[in-house]
Amino acid sequence: MTTNTTTRIRMSNKFRKKPVVIEAFQMTRERRADNRDWPGWLNHAWQFDRNDPGAVRGALGGVGDDQLEIVTLEGAMLVGWGDWIIRGVQGELYPCKPDIFAATYEPA
Repeated sequence: MTTNTTTRIRMSNKFRKKPVVIEAFQMTRERRADNRDWPGWLNHAWQFDRNDPGAVRGALGGVGDDQLEIVTLEGAMLVGWGDWIIRGVQGELYPCKPDIFAATYEPA
């Protein structure tokens, strides 16, 4: 006698982030004015065509204060003063607010 039994696996709706090491750089007015201490990956992103994903460019639209934008697949994201620019595990760049950064990351 053969019985067809389907085993159901109960899956939690809670997940923990895998421990990964990222690179990050905190943008300040001083660092924007003088890019000598920018990491190589950030200087490289400055050289991209201004509309390509991964490009770092001066903010458009009259934001003022010479802030930066990062072009992502979801569109341009403003980098505020004090925000961290994160280089993710696949080389993607995105801004992160200081409070979220502090709650999510610690020195490796």
